Amino acid sequence: MKYRWQLCSEGDSSAKVRAEEWGVSPLLAHCMMNRGVDSPSRARAFLSPRLSDLSDPFLLPDMQKAVVRLFRARDEGETLTAFGDYDVDGLSSVALLALAMRELGWKLNCYIPHRIDEGYGLSRDAIENCLRQHPTRLVLAVDCGSTSAAVVGELSEKGVDVIVLDHHQIGSPVPQALALVNPQAGPQNGEADSRALCSAGLAFKLLHALVKEGRQRGCPQMASFDVRPYLDLVALGTVADLVPLTGENRILAAAGLECLSRSERAGLVALKQKARVGPIVKAQDVSFLLAPRLNAAGRLESASASLEMLMCETALEASALVEQLEGSNRSRQEMEREIAAQVFQRIRARGSERMDRVIVEGDPAWHIGVVGIVAARVMREFNRPTIICGGDGASLRGSGRSVEGFDLVATLHGCADLLSSHGGHAMAAGVSLLPENLDALRSRLDESAREALPGVPLAPALRLDASSNLFDMTLRQMEDLERLQPIGQGNPPVQLLFPGLRLHRAIQRMGREGQHAKLVVTDGVCTAEAIMWQVADADLPHDEFDLAAAPQINEYHGRRSVQLKVLDWRRAGGE
Repeated sequence: MKYRWQLCSEGDSSAKVRAEEWGVSPLLAHCMMNRGVDSPSRARAFLSPRLSDLSDPFLLPDMQKAVVRLFRARDEGETLTAFGDYDVDGLSSVALLALAMRELGWKLNCYIPHRIDEGYGLSRDAIENCLRQHPTRLVLAVDCGSTSAAVVGELSEKGVDVIVLDHHQIGSPVPQALALVNPQAGPQNGEADSRALCSAGLAFKLLHALVKEGRQRGCPQMASFDVRPYLDLVALGTVADLVPLTGENRILAAAGLECLSRSERAGLVALKQKARVGPIVKAQDVSFLLAPRLNAAGRLESASASLEMLMCETALEASALVEQLEGSNRSRQEMEREIAAQVFQRIRARGSERMDRVIVEGDPAWHIGVVGIVAARVMREFNRPTIICGGDGASLRGSGRSVEGFDLVATLHGCADLLSSHGGHAMAAGVSLLPENLDALRSRLDESAREALPGVPLAPALRLDASSNLFDMTLRQMEDLERLQPIGQGNPPVQLLFPGLRLHRAIQRMGREGQHAKLVVTDGVCTAEAIMWQVADADLPHDEFDLAAAPQINEYHGRRSVQLKVLDWRRAGGE
């Protein structure tokens, strides 16, 4: 076994009762209960997310202040600048606001900082360059600004108003912006899940608020304006930013993915075609095919091409920009593979007996734009908090990912004497330090982790929804489970335990180099096809075994069948 198997719940008597109440299969009811659905009203909201269930945007902190100031800019013909982060959430938010607000009569410029030259967020260098390029008295900071008290204060002294539209944790001191539209900033007014919105969701809320206000003011452009066509951009940011796909995020993602599937934006049409995304876009397509291409340019250099692609109007322009992003993505993938290989080699050279509880690796030659991806990959492989650092002039700049039970940013506070800067949250953080402090940082974090995680097994956990059987794996059952879509953070794919299986026929090797395996398994009554990816002969199941697998529909030459994607196996009845 590679994982610690965790069966979410035992027995199905309550699931059968809920299944009858909700009009679903017992297995789907079981999975919904595992995801916190516990009443008919929640079941309805989960199975049929509706835009009409979204809360009033004016319940968000400082939304009224932001709307009043933005309408003043519109009425006076004042040009404002939307300053956004360079990831997909920031890019899609800026694109949404720029496209919609320009259509509604605002004069608006856009600025995305350069990751390498200007750093993250509302930095002093970035905002100075921004104002030099786009002189303005009103900055709309999107997906950033919640920790930029000093910069916001300096702008205020210069007579520049700042509206912060952000979802990240708020720093101390709190930025004294004209409006801090951040769900973390105030009381929830009964809207418990507004804290989970990403900036794309907040941008949609701001647009909704502007339209509502405009209609009350009798603005002709607002009367017939439809906000729904902008949900394709909301889906991109919401899925890519890994916020929980529950509550309002589930509503926005579900409606947004439908919009993204039929979107006629030139850039998105070209991007979907290049990524070979099917006519129905799913959350997995955004996570693994669309978002990496949008992120690639910003990771290596400037994200301006990604923003232009989202906003361009012609197929010719879109095609050229998508090809540029494709080249950046290939370069990003190659860098990521090379750095990850070096990190894995260093870790394995020390041996499992000497492996630290926190993995800290760095090299001045590593590109800082991809170290976060490598950190996430290493963390998943070894189930340890991980920080990977690359070169940033004379310093190292790194990105960290953590595991449950280890608050990374709080632990970094205790290492402040070794760091030039640090920040983030419990599960992800960024650091900057001198190369000579890297070993000391590794040692101190390892000591902290041995105290915080003394009895935590370092094998990663594998969450399984229920124990099932091959007889229940029908196309009808799979279509019922499809109602769990959109799948993502907070609403994971269905993963099941299939006990007491045997091989029904010899294992068939697949792939150009035979690196994959196709199994036909049986429980003595039924058979099913199972696929194992990137598996060595020594890791194939034999004798009688239990499978942990994700059921899925396989379509091949027009034929649809149920297939099991094998996640892990163990000897039958194992623990």
